[in-house]
Amino acid sequence: MNLELQGITKRFGSLVANDHIDLSVTPGTIHALLGENGAGKTTLMNILYGLTQPDEGTILADGKPLTIHSPKDAIAAGIGMVHQHFMLVPVFTVAENVTLGDEETRALGLLDRRRMRRKVRELSERYGLRVDPDALTGDLPVGVQQRVEILKALVRDAQVLILDEPTAVLTPGETEDLFRIMRELRASGRAIVFISHKLKEVQAIADTITILRRGRVVGERPRHTSEDELAALMVGRSVQLRVAKTAAKPGRVMLDVRDLVVPGGHEGLPGAEHTAAVNGLSFRVRAGEILGVAGVQGNGQTELCEALMGLLPVTSGSVHLNDHDITNAAPAMRLRSGIGYIPEDRQQDGLVGSFPVSENLILDTYNRPPFASGPALNLGEIRATAERRVKEFDIRTQSISAPVETLSGGNQQKVILAREVGREVRLLLASQPTRGLDVGSIEFVHRRIIEERDKGVAVVLVSSELDEIYALSDRIAVMYEGRFTGFRPPDVPVEELGLLMAGIGGIGTPGDGAADSSERTPPGDSANAGPGSLEQPDSPERTSPGAVQPDGPGPPEQAPPGATGPPEPAEPAGSTERAGSTGAAGSDGDDPTVTVGKPT
Repeated sequence: MNLELQGITKRFGSLVANDHIDLSVTPGTIHALLGENGAGKTTLMNILYGLTQPDEGTILADGKPLTIHSPKDAIAAGIGMVHQHFMLVPVFTVAENVTLGDEETRALGLLDRRRMRRKVRELSERYGLRVDPDALTGDLPVGVQQRVEILKALVRDAQVLILDEPTAVLTPGETEDLFRIMRELRASGRAIVFISHKLKEVQAIADTITILRRGRVVGERPRHTSEDELAALMVGRSVQLRVAKTAAKPGRVMLDVRDLVVPGGHEGLPGAEHTAAVNGLSFRVRAGEILGVAGVQGNGQTELCEALMGLLPVTSGSVHLNDHDITNAAPAMRLRSGIGYIPEDRQQDGLVGSFPVSENLILDTYNRPPFASGPALNLGEIRATAERRVKEFDIRTQSISAPVETLSGGNQQKVILAREVGREVRLLLASQPTRGLDVGSIEFVHRRIIEERDKGVAVVLVSSELDEIYALSDRIAVMYEGRFTGFRPPDVPVEELGLLMAGIGGIGTPGDGAADSSERTPPGDSANAGPGSLEQPDSPERTSPGAVQPDGPGPPEQAPPGATGPPEPAEPAGSTERAGSTGAAGSDGDDPTVTVGKPT
């Protein structure tokens, strides 16, 4: 089916989201859309899928006008879509969500749940996506929910398939497998619209690239166009694609986690209900360093961050921040003690969508001076702070009074970042901090995280993006089935990291820091103490960054000698390694090599 969009225009009040956009998608091609967050890509695709109605313009299918009032019309016309923000029913199982609207029935119209589950298992195996069909969708971490969305779209035989940031939570191996599927769909004559902020992926898979900026088409390029040119077209300026940073200068231990066990709070992977989400984890993070946590989504990273933030209970083990035991402290107390938290799901856990930007910027300090005096809010100070942070963090909003849900994903993430690092923090927990962001927003977030590190903040970075792990980390820990399979320096080969992500080869841990002598200081030492301490320091003396504490080494960081469980299921025929692959799986011969690991 030849699909054409002519003069598509969409306004939201004074904001022009799409400004007379022309786009042509032909059968047997993969057409990529690039653009900043808020450039109008998702709005345009929502119009094509019937979720939003255009103010002007025409949609043509094989040269004939096509009217799309709803997703039902789009599906009937042969158009399917995987959304960036999930369109799932939380109280339904995976199988029910995947087959919703296309249910298997028995006699008398009764649902055939056995056939539905079998269909999901077959799809999971075929496409290399590991999901339990009986899991309740609302209990799944975001990475597994993304897999459900992909399965949900692939189960329908659409002639035009829209993929809105489909690889945001996939490992390199899973991304390669998705690319194999996309090539198969292209070879069968289907058209694919691929929205992504990852320039290497677009170059590897797309036949044509259309770039949007501020609601307008600013260029159309072949896939062989350089990254620098594509990035400049996206944001209207040159972009630093590689993180510039100096060597870390780690100080004293700021976060000390020992033998931490967290019950499985996010099921969804086969067998997850029988194991702890975090299983006896021990590690330390020093002031002024970034510990990057790599791993396939769903191996306990979400639960680790939530337990460190006090959002999940701890079965056993201990957590110390700046020498103070916070194992059983409430989230509010952890915030006061100096933890900043960037959650992986910004809409669900990081923002109150209906609240204005100004109030979202002070959610964790609204009841403290200077924003409050007793029960009364200081509205003037709240407005002044919001205006200052909007300017400093380049948050693009019509007004600080606008509901934060009206902002693009990148600007929503900037609101969270501004709130968390706009106050004095000792530890920054950053979980998937650039998920779904464009290159301009990624550049900004990365720069701010490095600035926090250089100010002496300890950073725990959890990311499914290996490029991000390599670019930011001073040390890398790999998580598999609730345990760290190894600690590595940031120059570890991609292939070795990929094996660790699959639970293989966890023998030897160069760079794990076990031999370091800088440990926790005895309680009462006020080194690096500041506002919000859980205990009052006994002495005003401060320990200089990098000073060796006199109390000797603590427990070595964990590095089990082997895999803690069975490896991931075998990849389908034609796929490459699950991680660290440098070739495009199932290439049809004309696709360039895609590098999905360490940047050069």
